[in-house]
Amino acid sequence: MKIVILDGYTENPGDLSWDCISQFGDLTVYDRTPEDKTQIISRMKDADIVLTNKCSIDREVIEACPNLKYISVLATGYNVVDIAYAREKGIAVSNVPTYGTAAVGQYAIALLLEICHHIGHHSDEVHKGRWADSIDWCFWDYPLIELADKTIGIIGFGRIGQTTGRIAKALGMKVLANDTHETESGREIAEYVDRDTLFRQSDVVALHCPLFPDTKGIICKDTIGKMKDGVIIINNSRGPLVVEQDLADALASGKVAAAGLDVVSTEPISKDNPLLNAPNCFITPHISWASKESRQRILDCTERNIASFLNGKPENTVN
Repeated sequence: MKIVILDGYTENPGDLSWDCISQFGDLTVYDRTPEDKTQIISRMKDADIVLTNKCSIDREVIEACPNLKYISVLATGYNVVDIAYAREKGIAVSNVPTYGTAAVGQYAIALLLEICHHIGHHSDEVHKGRWADSIDWCFWDYPLIELADKTIGIIGFGRIGQTTGRIAKALGMKVLANDTHETESGREIAEYVDRDTLFRQSDVVALHCPLFPDTKGIICKDTIGKMKDGVIIINNSRGPLVVEQDLADALASGKVAAAGLDVVSTEPISKDNPLLNAPNCFITPHISWASKESRQRILDCTERNIASFLNGKPENTVN
């Protein structure tokens, strides 16, 4: 059994072990594979099993790999694979449906807390000697925000949204939620409201929804106009949920006090992204998911996925 991992570095930059995958056959790991079909085909043309994270496997690639029997996606999203054609060719495709719930919820709150306290900035200033040279016993450069009794509105209240909601509630916040499916577990944390109500009443708006036609650009000039002056926006879900120029304009005007983003519309971020020059905009490089614990769960689930496929009972298949 020949196994190829096309882009293993982000999943495992060296702090985890591929032994759980190599037990199933002859394993070749590529840290990165360029989005070049000739090179992708060259690397996987003899493989029985291929693992990918973001490297595309389309109809042309599948057609050129006659030995291919199984594709395992090292992520939840599987849009990088032509699953319809894989099904037509009898190739099973699986994903990892749940692995980063705790990490992503925690990270959303981390973005919010950084906005509230500017911890990184103040630590840098102390290390530069500013506190040692201060005539006062303390200093702060930005307003410090207390979250207790403020309202957070969370759009998308599945597992991750509810995790963020529980942490926010523990901080003393009122939690509003908007989702197409209301659940009892959600009601224990939040009050479900329509989107316009959420926009009007929230001090913080956090996005944890999938990217669908009705959520693309959900944060835009129109919806920002419905929000409180000085609202804070958090997005570590999907970049295209935000119309970036509209958010940049709202940050510049002060309508939006601050934004904490772990995702943008094009990744890696384009050098001309308007948010790079927007005030009070905190941007991190899509790392909410990347705790070691989360990445280990990806490996553990992928091991189970491969084992179940080889045993004739594939799990977590998406086609």
